[in-house]
Amino acid sequence: MNDTGQNSASAAGSKRKDARRNQQTLLDAAAAVFVTSGVEAPVRDIAARAGVGVGTIYRHFPSRADLVIAVYRHQVDACAEAGPALLTSSPSAFVALQRWVDLFVDFLVTKHGLAAALQTDNAGFETLHAYFLDRLLPVCAHLLDAAAAAGEIRSDLDAYPFMRGIGNLCIGADNDPRYDARRLVALLVAGLRRDG
Repeated sequence: MNDTGQNSASAAGSKRKDARRNQQTLLDAAAAVFVTSGVEAPVRDIAARAGVGVGTIYRHFPSRADLVIAVYRHQVDACAEAGPALLTSSPSAFVALQRWVDLFVDFLVTKHGLAAALQTDNAGFETLHAYFLDRLLPVCAHLLDAAAAAGEIRSDLDAYPFMRGIGNLCIGADNDPRYDARRLVALLVAGLRRDG
């Protein structure tokens, strides 16, 4: 291969990296705006937070549903990837579990309104739910197992009902400013500790 071919390949690789980084920036901005304003937030708010024009968002995500789905998958992936990283960087497996649950609660808040945004696409919603379970259940189970193996929490916990319980505590958090789902979830997690 000559130098011209190598330079073209290198330039194409750089463009792909830039495009991925730009898309990540858009998804991070959209997720942050969704947390504060819900999934019906104006696209101009997301564009402003990302530092791009509205057209850039529509070029990447032609419809609101496309954007919501992409944010949802991005948040699932980030939450899944955080589990092993937290186990490595936290002072204990229990602290890693607490920190991961905080991220999971944040994720649940960002996904409120997803069903409404996808109401005409039941199959699409079911696919996303399966993706959610496939990616997050093993991470949660691993964190619970690590904390149990360290003797920090009870050992008879199953990830699925635990995650369902967290999800149930998060329902309605966006409708009542007096309701603090994160505090209630923290009490649930604290209740996992072994006595003594």
